[in-house]
Amino acid sequence: MTNDQQLQTFLDVATEAALTAGAVLLCYLGKLEEIKEKGRSGDLVTAADKASEVVILEVLQRHFPTHAILAEESGKLGNANSEFCWAIDPLDGTTNFAHQYPCFAVSIGLLVAGVPQVGVIFDPYRNELFRGAKGAIATCNRQPIRVSTTSELNKSLLLTGFAYDRRETADNNYAEFCYLTHLTQGVRRSGAAALDLAYVASGRVDGYWERGISLWDIAAGIVILEAAGGQVSAYDGDPIDLATGRILATNGLIHASLSQELLKVPPLSTWGNYNPKPQSGNY
Repeated sequence: MTNDQQLQTFLDVATEAALTAGAVLLCYLGKLEEIKEKGRSGDLVTAADKASEVVILEVLQRHFPTHAILAEESGKLGNANSEFCWAIDPLDGTTNFAHQYPCFAVSIGLLVAGVPQVGVIFDPYRNELFRGAKGAIATCNRQPIRVSTTSELNKSLLLTGFAYDRRETADNNYAEFCYLTHLTQGVRRSGAAALDLAYVASGRVDGYWERGISLWDIAAGIVILEAAGGQVSAYDGDPIDLATGRILATNGLIHASLSQELLKVPPLSTWGNYNPKPQSGNY
């Protein structure tokens, strides 16, 4: 059993790693000499990703040499039998970073027996540090944050994203994006899943959904959002299965209505004869 003191220690070390990695990213911003694709079109990796991951690994392995690690660039490291597993995205929003679009972050989450329990997300460009731990208060720059109080879907602002394989699969989130744009005050696509979750946690937006994402994208954000009073689930409202790459995350108040609408979205192949119209009334 992990106690509060242990979680605080894990949180402090993750914070050290995230702040150090964020400083590294700023050193590379606007100075990249080479940008590569990792196999899928649009799935980029840069020297900044790798350098950021190196410093994160150094901090975590120095403090917790017996823990397991799942890192975006290095894969699985450490003790595979450990109940403690760090999920690391050294640069969430690599495409944004490569274009000098200021929406990217470091994301570090700790799972204990498969359950996210500690999360740190650091946006070095805006100097915003989001933190959370199970049973603790979520914060941004050490100040408490809380999810929004929006209770009607037609008054909400949402976030989402599109997977790297969106060009090859019909299961690409385009239909959901268009459908929910008609039912809400808007849907934004930032290109950084960790920040999407942090923004729901801080009440800047009311909900977020996405598919085709990895554990390192969302482990930290799940902890922070839940600590801020939010709700996370599968699309249908069941407990989230982290292996599916799908997540629905909201302030809790619009969760059921957003889940219901996601399940009602007609397939994109039928949209030639489909004209989505906003429904009247409250959600």
